[in-house]
Amino acid sequence: MNASSEHQRILLDIADLDRRIAQADRARTHPSQAARINELVAIRQEQLRELTALTGTRDDARTELTRLESDVKLVEQRRARDAERLAVATDPKQAQALEHEIASLTRRQSDLEDAELDVMGRVEEAEAAVAAQQALIDITTAEGSTLSAQGKADVAAAAELGVQLARDRAAVAESIPAPLLAEYTRRAANSAGAALLTRGTCEGCRMMLPSTDIAEIRRAAEDAVVYCPECGCILVRTEESGL
Repeated sequence: MNASSEHQRILLDIADLDRRIAQADRARTHPSQAARINELVAIRQEQLRELTALTGTRDDARTELTRLESDVKLVEQRRARDAERLAVATDPKQAQALEHEIASLTRRQSDLEDAELDVMGRVEEAEAAVAAQQALIDITTAEGSTLSAQGKADVAAAAELGVQLARDRAAVAESIPAPLLAEYTRRAANSAGAALLTRGTCEGCRMMLPSTDIAEIRRAAEDAVVYCPECGCILVRTEESGL
């Protein structure tokens, strides 16, 4: 295949645009925030599981505290009732029985109140643990929301850039012959498509060509389309090619 040096050099512009289009497409489909967002999703799920466990512990302690408060109230009521009965009792045996029961109720109330204080401490600790865990979740959620917003903005910008680059490519591609563009497109499926030959090195695959290949390229006509023997891309020759 033959093509003017000018048209071959335009292929470098198309190759650069294709590279930038591919970068924009990767930025659109794989935003840089994605990995961290996925990590945060897993972290938040684990934090929510921990919050559920802590909330269960807190609720159990609250339930136990409510039961103890009810028991204390019942003991107080019974003790007050016995004290009223003792105040009007005339039978010594009945009075003695009431005194024993009041003493027993007093000990019972003291034990319940000690247990109540202990459970109140557990409730406070559990509530603090729940609040701390919720704070962690809030931090994780806030970071995730910020990254998601940034990701959406980056995806939108990459999509817009991709559209602009595609328009630029179409405009540049109109300036070269269709057969040359078709040859470039076919080779771009497996290589850079087109690349500079710089001091005997293909800039597409970064391989230095053997001297025999360099000699063959040196003998080729100026308008001949030559290819990299390593990656197969079209080699564009300039004064920097070292020929």
